[in-house]
Amino acid sequence: MVDAEGVREELLAVVAARDAVIVELTALNARLVERVAELERRLGQDSSTSSRPPSSDSPFRKPPTRSGRGRSGKRPGKQSGDPGTTLRQVSDPDVVVVCEPVCCPGCGDALQTAGLIGQASRQVFDAVPPPPQPHVTEYRVLSRRCAGCGTVATGTAPAFAVGPVQYGPELLAQAANLLAGHYVPVGRSAELLTAMTGVDVSTGFLAGVRGRAARRLETEFLPHVRQLLRRAGVLHVDETPGRVDGKLAYVHVACTPHLTALHTGNRSAKTIDAGQVLPGYSGVIVRDGYAGYGHLVTAVHAWCGAHLLRDLRGVHDADPVGQLWATAMADCLLDANHAASSARDAGQSALDEQTLSTIQAHYRGAVAKGLSDNAGAQAGLGRHALTLARRFDEQQQMILRFATDLTVSFTNNQAERDVRPVKIQQRTSAGGWRTLQGLADFAVVQSYLSTATKWGIDKLDALRQLFTTGAWLPPALAPD
Repeated sequence: MVDAEGVREELLAVVAARDAVIVELTALNARLVERVAELERRLGQDSSTSSRPPSSDSPFRKPPTRSGRGRSGKRPGKQSGDPGTTLRQVSDPDVVVVCEPVCCPGCGDALQTAGLIGQASRQVFDAVPPPPQPHVTEYRVLSRRCAGCGTVATGTAPAFAVGPVQYGPELLAQAANLLAGHYVPVGRSAELLTAMTGVDVSTGFLAGVRGRAARRLETEFLPHVRQLLRRAGVLHVDETPGRVDGKLAYVHVACTPHLTALHTGNRSAKTIDAGQVLPGYSGVIVRDGYAGYGHLVTAVHAWCGAHLLRDLRGVHDADPVGQLWATAMADCLLDANHAASSARDAGQSALDEQTLSTIQAHYRGAVAKGLSDNAGAQAGLGRHALTLARRFDEQQQMILRFATDLTVSFTNNQAERDVRPVKIQQRTSAGGWRTLQGLADFAVVQSYLSTATKWGIDKLDALRQLFTTGAWLPPALAPD
């Protein structure tokens, strides 16, 4: 006889086990769905929705238009009223070639003595081909003995003529301009220099030019610029990786609209301080969210708004309905930036109290919405959004610095522009530098060229002066 009670208990046990498996699989499926959504969100990120550099974006995918800037209303191309630039005839051409008819096309008579009835000028601007041989100047240093007292006096050659034979300052400047001013690789720079000047140079010579320029700049230019930067009221700082011998090193920048100082190292506080600008600095530092700057306690910190907008866009794009707070916060920052810019343009020293109070109220409202909508989130987008909302909650003073201090800009674009040549040079030079010294030399020379350009000085002219009489030095923090 079948034990009905025993069978019933076995069936109940099977059902319970099945239900437990179903619950476990349901939970696993939910975790996997959340994980897939998080991976898809990360995979869809680019430089416009995260703090990734634009160089990390895929070249095979055209990103959607995500600029936070509104339309200016201007048409593309030259604007109405802009004088523009174009070639114009000069009054004293280097060569005049007369093009006149030799004989009459009607009867064949000679026209040398015929009357002139018209003339049209057509000027052609062209490059002069280099000479087949380099231009060689010999400085003969003479010594003479005084007939009266017997003292020997020796003539003085230019400072750049130090040995029996060497390349001149113009060639050095042209070489350094190709390497550091236009980021051309060493081999191609040698070819271009020979084609432009007629001087046959080796790749070894080109490889050493940047170092020669850096040695001249380290003694006077860099200390001078660092001293000026320490006096600035607002500094922009940033860092970017560069690949050296298969490893990563970092280039740090401290800059203003008229000064640039770059140096190399890792991302540590010790390396940041090695730039000899930020230790003890008491002005405002505009930076991104990297925690490595936190030890600079004597400075006032401001958070780059462009980085924050990208973070907000990344959260909103992943869940437009569930993360409305991100849109509200982005609108708040953009409205505050517009108000600050308008106040600066109007010559005001600060925002009026009502405008500032409105900005702060909208800011706090967006933060509260972000915290409440993502409360309790443990993983995925919710956890990421909660972390971002907490960041806005804890760092309001630093984030809104641009609104409470109109001398502070909304973004850290100045530093990002000044450090971008590292990426340009890396891309054109087989993906990196062979030695850390090479990267350090690049940083020194780029500091010089960037600063000179900001003052309206041509890169080649600045390099000519460097190799002739010494480095050009910025006379002040900014032009008068």
